[in-house]
Amino acid sequence: MYTLLSGFYKYLTQKDEYCILILGLDNAGKTTYLEAAKTKFTKNYRGMNPSKITTTVGLNIGQIDIQGIRMSFWDLGGQQELQSLWDKYYSESHAVIYVVDSNDRDRMHESKEVFDRMIANEYLSGVPLLVLANKQDLPDCMGVREIKPVFQEAGHLIGRRDCLVMPVSALTGEGVDEGIKWLVESIKRNSFARPPKTEDT
Repeated sequence: MYTLLSGFYKYLTQKDEYCILILGLDNAGKTTYLEAAKTKFTKNYRGMNPSKITTTVGLNIGQIDIQGIRMSFWDLGGQQELQSLWDKYYSESHAVIYVVDSNDRDRMHESKEVFDRMIANEYLSGVPLLVLANKQDLPDCMGVREIKPVFQEAGHLIGRRDCLVMPVSALTGEGVDEGIKWLVESIKRNSFARPPKTEDT
């Protein structure tokens, strides 16, 4: 009897798990964004002090539970030598967050080239894409109006997928809620194409 009740409880409380990649060049603010998302959506979570965040070597993993699903974030290192490892994670992903440093005009072309190589991978075909113009808290940063056309040049690679370019400040948390909520809706709409994992709580 206990086994039956235990199994029924697990059935009722299990959450579908979706894997989201957080990609972008080094120093774009990927880990700061992940910490901001965990702080916003995880009760009693105290995020890491941004001044203590260092360049990611390998990956950081974080989870949030929202609207009955579990989102597992894989924040991958953005250094050039680590970008070759990204494609090992593509087949498992249900969405991609691509973080752009809006304050680094000198590397915008490099970021766009890396974006193009990523989005052209067949394993990411149709996967929802959230492009974040990060560091909007800085006075001389590029706005979305300036960044969006740069990445829209890859329209033929983006194709007919859910795609949003939005401003965000991972440091202040501005825009974090909206981006995550948009991702949840997009993932739910696209879950028939790439089924979730099932995770017991």
